[in-house]
Amino acid sequence: MRILAAYIVGLLFGLGIAISGMINPAKVINFFDIAGTWDPSLIFVMGGALVTTFIGYRLVFGRARPLIGETFAAPASRQIDARLIGGSALFGIGWGIAGFCPGGALPALGTGRWEVFAFTAALIAGILIARRTQNTTARGSRAGA
Repeated sequence: MRILAAYIVGLLFGLGIAISGMINPAKVINFFDIAGTWDPSLIFVMGGALVTTFIGYRLVFGRARPLIGETFAAPASRQIDARLIGGSALFGIGWGIAGFCPGGALPALGTGRWEVFAFTAALIAGILIARRTQNTTARGSRAGA
């Protein structure tokens, strides 16, 4: 059941990204080009996502437990720290340079464009480097304690 639910959610997300045109990196980059060929459509896509998320969280977290699973998978910390700010900055810089975010790149793999595959490879490499760095840091702090 979990796999089917994940498939349906992923399919809806991918269709939404594709229909909105957000798999086209030029559309995203033009959003950031305020002085040139500015395209405000990303604001409407994000606005729709925020409204949907706001309503969805109210409905879902009003329940005692999720339909599929034992507990809700929500961040335990609400702290804004250097790690969160640094990660957000790296995400935004990469998004602005490449025109892809991870959510938009995965559905864009279906276009067959080499840029999408290069971005996705860099994304996976970044995830692996971050995990290795976290594991090394965690081992170092445990050894020093």
